[in-house]
Amino acid sequence: MLAAPLPATAGKRDNTLRWVSTFSIASGEPYYNSFREGVLFIGQMVWDTLIHRDPDTSAYKPLLATAWRWIDPTTLELDLRTDVTFHDGRAFSADDVVYTINYVIDPANKVTNPSNVNWIERAEKTASHQVRLILKAPFPAAIEYLAGPIAILPVDFYKDAGADRLVPAARLIGTGPYRFTRWEPGKEGQFDANPTYMADSPKGRPAIPRVVMRVIPDAATQMAELMAGRVDWIGQLPEDAGRQLASVPNISMLASETMRIIFLQFDVQGRSGANPFQDLRVRQAVAHAINREAIVANLIGAGSRVWHAFCFETQVGCTTDVQRYAYDPVRAKALLTEAGFPNGFDTEILGFRSRPRIEALNGFLTASGIRTRLQFMAYSAVRDRQHKGQARFVDTSWGSYSVNDASAMINPFFTHLGDDMVQDAEIKAWADQASRTIDPEERKRLYGQILRKIADNVYILPLYTNPSVAAFTSDLAFRAWPDENPRFYMQRWR
Repeated sequence: MLAAPLPATAGKRDNTLRWVSTFSIASGEPYYNSFREGVLFIGQMVWDTLIHRDPDTSAYKPLLATAWRWIDPTTLELDLRTDVTFHDGRAFSADDVVYTINYVIDPANKVTNPSNVNWIERAEKTASHQVRLILKAPFPAAIEYLAGPIAILPVDFYKDAGADRLVPAARLIGTGPYRFTRWEPGKEGQFDANPTYMADSPKGRPAIPRVVMRVIPDAATQMAELMAGRVDWIGQLPEDAGRQLASVPNISMLASETMRIIFLQFDVQGRSGANPFQDLRVRQAVAHAINREAIVANLIGAGSRVWHAFCFETQVGCTTDVQRYAYDPVRAKALLTEAGFPNGFDTEILGFRSRPRIEALNGFLTASGIRTRLQFMAYSAVRDRQHKGQARFVDTSWGSYSVNDASAMINPFFTHLGDDMVQDAEIKAWADQASRTIDPEERKRLYGQILRKIADNVYILPLYTNPSVAAFTSDLAFRAWPDENPRFYMQRWR
């Protein structure tokens, strides 16, 4: 599995695409990973899903499954390909699907995002290359999830992983278009094209034979490496940094809107102790205190819009017809006074994405009397504090794991899982019902109720859509999609 170190020069010349991750990715597998780069970037390079959603047309296509059918509302039968092998030569079969599904749905195994899989009761093998998934209840988004974050692993994949589920490099085996050839957790990974990858895969065979991921936390260092020609692609850049790089010869920049929403969370439940955010008037004051239009226009830039609903407009079940809060600092101060804070109050805010943007937001809050102290830390640290009930006010974001269904946005935050800082029983009941309802109009009605209640109570405050700002060598004919997945297996050189 180990390869020799790579030469310093990046790019088309040595047919190696080097991309940068800001986040230190400790796990090379897709289920115990907090980062999109691990779950989707690497996850879909190295592993395959049962079904593929075409990123251009949204049509579902066969991938590891050749066909699927509903036996009844809670039983999905899938026929599997018989000609697929894992990177180590093992033949793919129903055993791998059954192992993967039954492992990740087991609550004892504590996958990072259980809402991606907890709608499945069990997987059963019905033939050497046929399986049935038994659902807990009808789940209309099942195909969407099977085409998204549910990658299929080989039998006994986690056998030697230990309690932390850090799979040894030699066991990072998949069926996907690239295979691991080096993995240094938190530092670097190398992926070489899979020479036996299925020729008729809807993902296509890779045009670039080698991809390398480098972890570089500092944006200035990332930019310097790109300008020096030692990396080829940087994603999630601040807009101003992208513009700076676009003026550099042989470097291109692309800013595009994504389905990721940036929002504020409040400790409505009071797990961190009694706090001002338990009062609706305080949360409304926050909503009126922030000039979102100014932040988008002057700081975030192209590819971003002010956003009000806790879902993205393309997601099935989403409605944007919800209560909106205009920038009104006078109203914000009046609401604070009504809530018993005529002189405002001091609070900590946790954040992990774009310090300059959060500092601008804090400036507006402070001007209205909500004096914030930013604790800027890694996403994993923010999430850990949330789950332990040690977070009161959080600037965060969610990209729904690229799942184009409102359940992917709502369920992680409103069905009493670790990220739920509200614990509203009525919303949970509606969300559970929407997840089980086949009737699209009934789902739309239920999600409408949920989204309007979230907005009316400012349980969560959506702020803006998050753009994907990528800078890359002009040798790369880079394409972008709204789900933030760069799909390096579909990229090519000019």
